[in-house]
Amino acid sequence: MIKRFGAFRRNASANEAQHVLSVDEEREALAALRDYEESGLGWFWTTDAQGTLRYISASAARVLGAEPRDLVGKPISSLFHAEQESAGQSGRTLPLALASHKSFSDLSLRARIDDQEVWWSISGRPQTDPDGAFLGFRGNGIDVTAQLREQRDTSRLARFDSLTGLCNRFTMTQRLETTLNAFKSSQRPCALLMIDLDRFKQVNDTLGHPVGDALLKQVAERLRGVIGKDGEIGRLGGDEFEIIIPDCDDRGKLGDIAKKVIALVSQPYSIDRSRCVIGASIGIAIAPFDGSTAEELVSNADLALYAAKGGGRGQFRFFSIELQNNAEKRKVLKEDLREALSQGQIRLAFQPVVSAKSNTVTGFEALMRWEHPEFGELPPSVLVPIAEESDLIVSLGEWAIRESCMAAAHWPGSLPVAVNIAPAHFAHRGFIAGLTQALAESELSPERLELEFGEAIFGLGDELIQEGFSELRHLGVKVTLDNFGAGASPLGHLRNHRFDKVKIDPNVVQEMTEPRSRSAAIAAAIATLTDKLGMAAVAVGIETRGELKTIQDLGIDLIQGYIYSPPCSDEEVGEALTTGQWVIKPDDPNRQQGDRRSVYRRVGVIHEDFRYDVIMRNLSRSGASIEGLADVPVGTQFVVDLGEGQLIVATVRRSEGSLQGLEFETSLVDDGAGGLCTRHRVPRHLLEAMGMPTNGNSGGGVIALNTTGGINLPRFASADLSRQHGKAA
Repeated sequence: MIKRFGAFRRNASANEAQHVLSVDEEREALAALRDYEESGLGWFWTTDAQGTLRYISASAARVLGAEPRDLVGKPISSLFHAEQESAGQSGRTLPLALASHKSFSDLSLRARIDDQEVWWSISGRPQTDPDGAFLGFRGNGIDVTAQLREQRDTSRLARFDSLTGLCNRFTMTQRLETTLNAFKSSQRPCALLMIDLDRFKQVNDTLGHPVGDALLKQVAERLRGVIGKDGEIGRLGGDEFEIIIPDCDDRGKLGDIAKKVIALVSQPYSIDRSRCVIGASIGIAIAPFDGSTAEELVSNADLALYAAKGGGRGQFRFFSIELQNNAEKRKVLKEDLREALSQGQIRLAFQPVVSAKSNTVTGFEALMRWEHPEFGELPPSVLVPIAEESDLIVSLGEWAIRESCMAAAHWPGSLPVAVNIAPAHFAHRGFIAGLTQALAESELSPERLELEFGEAIFGLGDELIQEGFSELRHLGVKVTLDNFGAGASPLGHLRNHRFDKVKIDPNVVQEMTEPRSRSAAIAAAIATLTDKLGMAAVAVGIETRGELKTIQDLGIDLIQGYIYSPPCSDEEVGEALTTGQWVIKPDDPNRQQGDRRSVYRRVGVIHEDFRYDVIMRNLSRSGASIEGLADVPVGTQFVVDLGEGQLIVATVRRSEGSLQGLEFETSLVDDGAGGLCTRHRVPRHLLEAMGMPTNGNSGGGVIALNTTGGINLPRFASADLSRQHGKAA
């Protein structure tokens, strides 16, 4: 080695040899270099003009699993992984550095070692003879593996959530902005799902932060299982998660994804011998329909999430312009609800539950209706969440029990009545006392009262539920599980808690007859399970004969839905029961309209080159009833404009004067709020090009659309409905 370095020194150019070392000095210098090599702090190398190794330190050769003599004569580039030579340093590779015949430094390269990751920082200086001819390189290397790993970890911490390994808020915002910018010119869609965990704070407070952290990790894994490679998942912080799904605007598909997320997240968790049950609420916004920038899309998805949580949690919502309008409306309703009971604005309607075998009524469900002086009749889906936010749910629930007991006590016969109970009401310390008082005052036999609980009740914990159910059974009151199959629906709940009846969620029922739907199998499993457990299954929301036949084929006898009867007043029930048994035959039309808000809604229908404003009186998955056009022939095809780009083809099946019954070409899908929406929407710029009002309301009358044809006249006359109904929603 001394001879080699002596030769290198003698071959150095004159301008480099400013000081000639003595033999002793050279020997000391080489000894110091040898000590440096053996210390592992660094190593040396030299090449000839072709990049072939002439020398490499033994310490470096050992890392590579070889001896120096095995490496000398090989290209220096063979020591490194070629595909990672630059280690992220744009434009800097070893072949380029060697070919330039110029000095280079701090070039990070990964050593060619298969069983471990080692990174070296390489520096080199060109060597020339006295005439300036290039002779090769001399250089050194140091191990930078630890530094690069630290940099990588620091970079990852800046982009990913350290607890779950998911993208963090910063990265998700960047990716959303990048995606929307790339999709903007071609109008490609991108869906954003905002997820908030329900009851997570309770877990953190009662079981501690370590359990809460472990729970969040398991939630992240469940989300990965649902989304897979179809989207990007991120944790924004706390119990907030976000999902980006590019190239998806199918609200039927997104609704199914949201339901699956809610179902999986709501399944019980086992952590350190503790059992945790949480839930999830989801808000969904879709670009470009609900916003073209990341800020707009996030804001609107947040608004939809708020609506989902306000709807009772464990639900999802799509963003709509109506949500923005409802924010102000909600404030008014919260203030008005405090006086609604005292002013007699809230009433009960009773929907029959019918035995399909005999078509006889076997009982009723009490449903609240709010007759608001400004907004018309409001259903429980609006009333109950506002009552929960206003801390009025207990007093409202107590009123419903009292009124239901009083009504049923005066009906002829002994048919039962069912009342929905909110979790907060059930957990209230005065619940059993209030129930006992209502039964005593009305003199209603306890076995004629049924209390219905949604799956949210399980968030109260098994101990409280078992204690409460035990007291109810001691009183003789029956217990029903409502909306089974809607979300998590863990079978363990049926094992741990005894129910007299199980009501199948209306969405499961209504999706049974759709192609490739698994809902029929779900309903069949519920029917079999309840039969084995000695519970009665009730199918809720039956609207069509097809649904009725499918349910009967599964052996389910108890039916609740518009196929038999809408909710009735107390007086109508009493009158119908005076003859003894109340027999109701399924309504003859194959298509029925479901339980919708009775307030009128202004929509548009398009025929040929014109758009007409009409009033939609009711709506189901398969059709609608409209009013506003005179003498429309049966068989006429319309395109119905439901607003916000929701267009759907429909055919007139019934027509009487200014009333038409429409059947949709494709079924509507669940909007997460108990309502319906189209799967897809038409972009705003296309609506504007057609001359369509982009807010779904032309202000009344008939408007001509932009067409390439000749001049045509409207085919139908519009009926003046303003005097009959006032201003429609």
